Formats: sequence, C-alpha cells, structure tokens
Amino acid sequence: MKTPLLAVIAAAACGTATRQGASEHVVAPASYTAADVHFMAGMIAHHAQAVLIAGWAPSRAASAAVRALCERIVVGQRDEIVLMQRWLRDRHETVPEVDTSRHSMPGMDHASLMPGMLTAEQLEQLDSSRGPEFDRLFLKFMIQHHQGAITMVNQLFGSQGGGEEEIVYRFASDVYADQTTEIDRMTRMLDVLRRSPM
Repeated sequence: MKTPLLAVIAAAACGTATRQGASEHVVAPASYTAADVHFMAGMIAHHAQAVLIAGWAPSRAASAAVRALCERIVVGQRDEIVLMQRWLRDRHETVPEVDTSRHSMPGMDHASLMPGMLTAEQLEQLDSSRGPEFDRLFLKFMIQHHQGAITMVNQLFGSQGGGEEEIVYRFASDVYADQTTEIDRMTRMLDVLRRSPM
C-alpha cells in the first residue's frame, strides 16, 4: 500500500520537530541519497519531454486556452530543469543534457522506464495532429505525463531516506502540488472539448 504524500510530509515534519526538541544542538540538514539523484536526473528528462511537446502548440493550430497552458508549462518546467541541473552539478553528480528543440532526446529511447513518458508512437501522433485534434491529444497525453511525474514523487518519498534533503523535498512537493492542480485543470478542459462538436 502506498503511503500518501501528505502523510509522509507530516511524518517527516514531526520527526524533525522531535529531534530538535530533544536536543539543544541544531540538527544537521539531511544529506542527499542515491534516490534523490535518480529522481532529479529522471525528472530532467521528464520535464524536457513536456517542454518539447508544449512548444509545438503554436505551430499545430492549438486553441488559445491550450496555448496559454503550454506557455506556462514551457516557462515553468524550463526553470525547473535549470534548478535540477544546478542541484546535480553542485553535488558533482552526472548532469543529463537535454535539447528540447529536438523530436527525441537522450533517454527517450527508454521512455517506458519512466512513468508517464510519451512513447515514440504517441509523439508521432501528437506531432501530426492539428487544431482541435491536437488540443484533445495534448491534454490526454499531458495528463498521462503529469500522472507519471506524481508517481515519481511518490516513489521518491517511499524510498529509504529519499526526499529528505531540503531542496529535493521542496522541489518534489512543489511538483506534486503543481501537477495535481494542472491535471484537474486539464481534465476539465478535456471534458469541455469532448462535449464540443469537432
């Protein structure tokens, strides 16, 4: 049974308070783990694919609502890629290089290993769509993609010591909150699109 993210966060907060209350010394910040490195490196490729396909919206005759959503995804996730790359670089870990202008990127050949990543067939299907069909497919695939990111966060917090380092904890918590909110928004947008004549 998976432990809900909020329960993990609450338990971590209670544990920190207890340790600090039991000692007059400041508790040293949690060091990062291999799970943290795996999460940050994996999420770079995951975000890069989202930036790639969101960048297609203007040239695929997407609706104004979908284009606005895509602009937010591109700006937000590009900034987060920089944060993750800096986090890895500062710890002398391998930093995945990504090029969001290309149709495929390093690591995409193994997309099935990362939750929610679009397959080559899905990318081709989305790439060749236009107008309302692009909107429909983009929303459907990005919901899948965001759900995969949430799975990655849950896997991180479910691992031994994972997500306890401050920057990783804050970033993973933000990913969970932001992408849950966007899934709700995209689900409503998709429902409206399904009720509209093509």
